[in-house]
Amino acid sequence: MRIGDAAAVTGTTPRALRFYEERGLLTVPRTPSGQREYGPPELGRIRTIRLLLSLGLTVEDVHSSAARLDAFEGDGLPAHGGPACDASQGIAAARLAALDSEIARLTVLRTRLAEALALPCRPTTGGVPGGREAADPPVREGLPGAFGTRPPMLRP
Repeated sequence: MRIGDAAAVTGTTPRALRFYEERGLLTVPRTPSGQREYGPPELGRIRTIRLLLSLGLTVEDVHSSAARLDAFEGDGLPAHGGPACDASQGIAAARLAALDSEIARLTVLRTRLAEALALPCRPTTGGVPGGREAADPPVREGLPGAFGTRPPMLRP
């Protein structure tokens, strides 16, 4: 099977397949003319790579366990307590910790943004005493930095 067909069957793109090969995640046999020839083992490997990436692992994570990818193919799970299982669990645990950290960071940002949106607005004068320019956005009261203050308008 050629690269375009393999990409279609596995739900990816030819470019992604070439990338997997360049990064050492996938080895594809070649025809005498040099074209990639994908068979059932390669298609299985592609599906495994895509599954691991969809679970939040990075290409580097998958690459670091590339020698153990065979353990994921077939029944989908390495033997419990085996070396492939232990190493894969370490990689997955590290990725899970990184995701938890990112979720915590994003939760704080979301809370701050929600609090900012709940603050009352006041109109701005746009540099015109007692006036308001139509293009001026409302400013949120009580927010530090860029959320609550505007730099002074400089007029030539």
